[in-house]
Amino acid sequence: MILEDQRFLHEDLERLEQGISDRALEDPRQVRKTGTSLSGSILTYVQIRDRLNRDHQISGFLTRIQQQSKRLLDIYNDTEGLRSKEIQSISTGDPFDEFYKQLNEIKDFHRRYPNEPVENLERAYKRKAPGEGESATAEIDHMFTGEEAYGRFLDLTSPHEDYLNLPGVQSRRVTYLQYLNIFDHFTPPQCPIKRSEKTTDQYFNYVGNLAEYLEGFLRRTRPLDNLDKTFASFDQEFEKAWAAKEVPGWGSETQSVGPAAPVTEGTGEGIWCRDCEKEFTNENVYKNHLSGKKHIKAAESRKANANGITNGEIDGRSSTKLSVSSTAKNLKERAIAEREWRIRKYASTMEIVRSDTRVNVERRQGMTERERQQELDALFAESAEPSLRPSGAADDDSDSSGDEKIYNPLKLPLAWDGKPIPYWLYKLHGLGVEFNCEICGNFVYMGRRAFDKHFNEARHIYGLKCLGITNTTLFREITNIEDALKLWDKIARDKKKEKTGGENVVQMEDAEGNVMPEKVYYEYVCFLSLALYC
Repeated sequence: MILEDQRFLHEDLERLEQGISDRALEDPRQVRKTGTSLSGSILTYVQIRDRLNRDHQISGFLTRIQQQSKRLLDIYNDTEGLRSKEIQSISTGDPFDEFYKQLNEIKDFHRRYPNEPVENLERAYKRKAPGEGESATAEIDHMFTGEEAYGRFLDLTSPHEDYLNLPGVQSRRVTYLQYLNIFDHFTPPQCPIKRSEKTTDQYFNYVGNLAEYLEGFLRRTRPLDNLDKTFASFDQEFEKAWAAKEVPGWGSETQSVGPAAPVTEGTGEGIWCRDCEKEFTNENVYKNHLSGKKHIKAAESRKANANGITNGEIDGRSSTKLSVSSTAKNLKERAIAEREWRIRKYASTMEIVRSDTRVNVERRQGMTERERQQELDALFAESAEPSLRPSGAADDDSDSSGDEKIYNPLKLPLAWDGKPIPYWLYKLHGLGVEFNCEICGNFVYMGRRAFDKHFNEARHIYGLKCLGITNTTLFREITNIEDALKLWDKIARDKKKEKTGGENVVQMEDAEGNVMPEKVYYEYVCFLSLALYC
């Protein structure tokens, strides 16, 4: 029954389009302000979960539309001619014979499969109410770890452990917070791993797992973006950079000759030795180390690695085997460089998530174990399904959400979750101390940290410019208008005095033709007179 399949596919496509439009128009759990904090209005975990659930449902509907459209095109193409035969059988002959024939086929099918479920397209893609037993967020709940918080933060604990076990990093103690800043850096001085050590299987697995995690994180948090097109553009950029040998850390290796060395590695302020992979701030020290045993051994090892052979294999290989070994090494280096390139691109795409992760790690490091447990309990309570509550609880919550009051008798600042921060943290940062700034219009800053930061903010700089002060760097810790004007007048007088003093210097010339200021000349004359008198 080709025509029935065709009709079913058309109906399925229309139902899918209607389901997508219904979900695109709704705003899951209307965004509300959970509390005033340093970041202002934020989304709760439940709102983020519901939004991701909606996006993943739309993404699944779009995928099904593509599949059903492909099946429908195959029916219209009719490569086997079944559709034409069915149309011909219906349009010719007795229509009742064809009708009863198809009716008997349907009865025979249901006789053989009596428990075959019937798919109701009207309810298949319709958004169900929470009380109807739909567990829509089960997939989202198992998609992210607790550290990721439904895609708000990165969870790089496992790559961090792999990074600490890499050769060249084992002697350095890199904390998780430091790793969040350097995980996309693969060149010195941020990355201590040498190029020869990057070709190991351990490093290859590390960059592969890290790139795979970042790509999966993007696909989980952005289900509606055209990520395949974005990843294809990353590959094209890498191909061009690899052909031009412009991939950072994977350029052509050339042995430097002479006392000078390129300064494109390291911090760029000194002289970089490619063999030792070390930076020298003094040129004489660099020249002297060229004759050392350590440099000579490193140069020989690097030269052997460039040829794709080791010292013990030089005499036993043929030219064909050397070529195969060099080709295999180049392919492996290209694969590693491609993964490093992808990691850089992924990290640049998720810069906001990366910054939020650093802030979250710093915040959690300042919390006690009891506070962390309270945060997890609050998260689980907030993430509870609405269907688990009593029948009238949802309506009561919606009515009382705006009227809910937080017990805060000390009037402490609110944290990211809308609850007051701990009192010990309030005292630690000195948030109870008021700092008044007259230049900012008598604005009061709570705490020393906020007071120190405001000197570089737009409000304070604008207040200084209104007073006619242009050089704002010299007016730190000055908050009174009178003090600022006095200091600015003194700076102006000193500059004017210095300028006029330099212009009005009288030049004197002695008998030998030496030119000097008038004061120095008279001192010189007095000195000569005393010398002659004595």
